Amino acid sequence: MSTLTAELPLTVPASDTPVIPEALFVDGYAGSVSRYGDDAWSTDPINANPSTERVRVLWKPFPASMREEFRYLAWLMINIALPDIFLEGRPPSMRTRQSAATIYRTVLQWRRFAIWLTKHGVMSLAACTDEHFRDYALSLNRKKKANRNTVSADLVGLTRLWMFDRTSPFPLDIPEPPWEREGIDDFLPAASAGGENLTEAISPETMGPLLIWALRVVDDFAEDILAAWAESRRLTTTAKTAPRTKEGLARLNTYLAELAKHGRPMPTVNVNGRRLAASLYIAGLTDSAVAQIHIATSKRKRWKEYLAAHPGGCPLPSPVNGTVGEARWTEDIDFDEAPLLMRHLGTACFIVLTYLTGMRPGEVLGLRSGCCPDPDEPGQRHVIHGHVYKTAVDEDGNHLSTGELRDVPWVAIAPAVSAIRVLERIVPAGELLFGSQFHQFGGFGQRTKVALRAETLRERVEHFVDWASRLAHRLDRPHEAIPPDPHGAIGTGRFRRTLAWHIARRPGGLIALAIQYGHMRTAVSAGYASRSRDGIHDLLDIETARATADTLATLAADRAAGGGISGPAARRAILAAGQAPAFEGVVFTARQARKLLTNPTLAVHDNPNAFLTCVYNPDKALCRLRASQATPSLERCVSTCANIARTDQHAAQLVFKADELDKQAAGDFVPDPLAERLRDHAAGLRDLADKHHRERITPSEAPA
Repeated sequence: MSTLTAELPLTVPASDTPVIPEALFVDGYAGSVSRYGDDAWSTDPINANPSTERVRVLWKPFPASMREEFRYLAWLMINIALPDIFLEGRPPSMRTRQSAATIYRTVLQWRRFAIWLTKHGVMSLAACTDEHFRDYALSLNRKKKANRNTVSADLVGLTRLWMFDRTSPFPLDIPEPPWEREGIDDFLPAASAGGENLTEAISPETMGPLLIWALRVVDDFAEDILAAWAESRRLTTTAKTAPRTKEGLARLNTYLAELAKHGRPMPTVNVNGRRLAASLYIAGLTDSAVAQIHIATSKRKRWKEYLAAHPGGCPLPSPVNGTVGEARWTEDIDFDEAPLLMRHLGTACFIVLTYLTGMRPGEVLGLRSGCCPDPDEPGQRHVIHGHVYKTAVDEDGNHLSTGELRDVPWVAIAPAVSAIRVLERIVPAGELLFGSQFHQFGGFGQRTKVALRAETLRERVEHFVDWASRLAHRLDRPHEAIPPDPHGAIGTGRFRRTLAWHIARRPGGLIALAIQYGHMRTAVSAGYASRSRDGIHDLLDIETARATADTLATLAADRAAGGGISGPAARRAILAAGQAPAFEGVVFTARQARKLLTNPTLAVHDNPNAFLTCVYNPDKALCRLRASQATPSLERCVSTCANIARTDQHAAQLVFKADELDKQAAGDFVPDPLAERLRDHAAGLRDLADKHHRERITPSEAPA
């Protein structure tokens, strides 16, 4: 027998053998365990990642002729660590022991292969040949929109199939896949930028008001919502525990009499289009039994008629202090509205955290209460401590399902800290900030301690958008309604890309939100150190490179149309614009982005807020704060900097802005000192525009 199989079990498990032995359980697991003969295998006993979906391996979809072959190899994959010899020269993602998510994905890959084999007349893995592997790889490449990463993952899954057959005490002698001998590159579709590089950023028109409302809910509405939820739970507990007594009935009759005396509406709920008395709410207010309210309002003619004539809501007696502008955001919170508002509050926290930290959704969902302690010293930044799961391994290099504490914490700016503090008031100490059992709010929560699913949050984000837009209209602020994003649903995975987009392209564009993206670049790129090659800093580089390429293209188009350029850096801008055609249609990878950004002749950055282009030379930059600063701090532009260049379009924007300021100064209610400052500012902008037209270099004057 091979030394690879010397320590393996020599028999096929019985049908009632546990699929996962207790020795492999994650700490604290006390749930059920699937049996070998079951049609579905749960991987929960080896899954401690709170942000991954709980899945089951299904066996019925496998072709019957080879189902048991695959079942046994899957059992080996769960129970047996691959010998180290198989990992030599392989990427770090190939583990000796697989994670629950990888096991599930691998079995799905095997199932697709099994179905393909049967369609081609192969009824057993023992009959699988080298040519079958080649033909299957070719069929994956022929699929419409075949993705290189997806095909690569499928082929690696089949490599695992061969590996576990090699380690089996009863090998089927599956041949080594040809890509193992010849290299996988020739078996894959052509390389292209993918993943987050192709993810569309959320449009500024959508992201701006979305973030405004998320911040408002976290900063201004949270106290009101939390107080209403606490009062709602108190009333519910009172109602459900109130005994049926004469005293309770007396309190109920007094309450109803007071309603009738003052002509107040009776609290009601809508049940299938019918208005019925809000029994739970009234019972909580009066400490009466729910059955007593039901009898009084549905059986007694007086109150039945009064309900029909005076239906009303269920306002909670908790205070409402939050405002939008000078108006309260709502007059009161309804008993039935409190659970929905709590969901919106949790969603707002998710939006703020995901967008303003650059974390991936799974990283946010893995955070726990206490992850962001207050700094030891005043003035120090808050940091967020979280776990990583995808790259976590134990001392033997096997996947560590429990995850491990991230080497470098995330930097947290004030709004992100506020969101965490709100979530810590929702969940108990030490629990997941987005633990599903704490974020149902009246619904049916999961009993297992897992985070909300990404699909659930995707739906909640869309519901939040609808709610915030309705609130904007109700508060007579239609300009703050959240328009649909042109690329579809906002989802959960686009916030990282959008953060990078805003840092690169709108460094001061959302100052009204009190989020300075120039500082975010420093905080995120310095504090979001990543052990993987696709960290947030790569996205920042890619977005900055794209913005640079767009600026170069705009400069080149202006020059081709006869436009002029002025400023101390005008000639450097002209030389850079000449290289714009080289970047037409380029979808940047991180490596390409870094190459562009380290080219000093192409360091061109548009700053629409200052009506100029920065041709960045660090030796001349007045915004430079540190020697290692590779890009300008566009939010700190200094008007006397030697890196400034302006186009005809910038000059036109200066004049347009000056006209706006003059109109403001002429307003009836503008104090004279303020009006004078506005006019002075407008005059200064016109002087800059005039200076541009006097000094502009046109194409005929530029060096060849």
